[in-house]
Amino acid sequence: MVTPYVVRRASFLALLLLTPAWLRSQEIIGIPVGETPPPVTLQNLNGDSVSLSQWIGKKPVIIEFWATWCPICAELLPRMEAAHKKYGDRAEFLVIAVAVNESQNTVRRHLEKQPMPFTFLWDGNGAAVRAFQAPNTSYVAVLDTKGRVVYTGVGADQDIEAALRRAVR
Repeated sequence: MVTPYVVRRASFLALLLLTPAWLRSQEIIGIPVGETPPPVTLQNLNGDSVSLSQWIGKKPVIIEFWATWCPICAELLPRMEAAHKKYGDRAEFLVIAVAVNESQNTVRRHLEKQPMPFTFLWDGNGAAVRAFQAPNTSYVAVLDTKGRVVYTGVGADQDIEAALRRAVR
């Protein structure tokens, strides 16, 4: 017997399968789309204070919450690098290293062995994690030229180029 629950579940699964991959990667987590994040001060990897406001609101910004030990971040890296190759002159690529089970020195050593073409920042006190409501590493937020969030997602299968297209227009 087909119950309303079975119909709803089947409808949900069909909708999920028909939804483009980039949209499926958008989770209902993190800072809401349409919002502007509050001011946040972090550190660069030399320990100097830097404000995210020096990038936000000038051109599109993509922010990834990342850790050296994060396997999903490593899986996402080729997509981030491809997007950087295509949009690096029109968008800022910021990677925020979270201070969970690592130090600034760990991050610096990792980047010496495996350089990446992004600006790395250190979130030693969790200010950016709180401001963006980042649920975990591999969380990505894309902001448009006005500093509003146009995309959030988590996981290795995010379509970073599609997310950036929404901001670069």
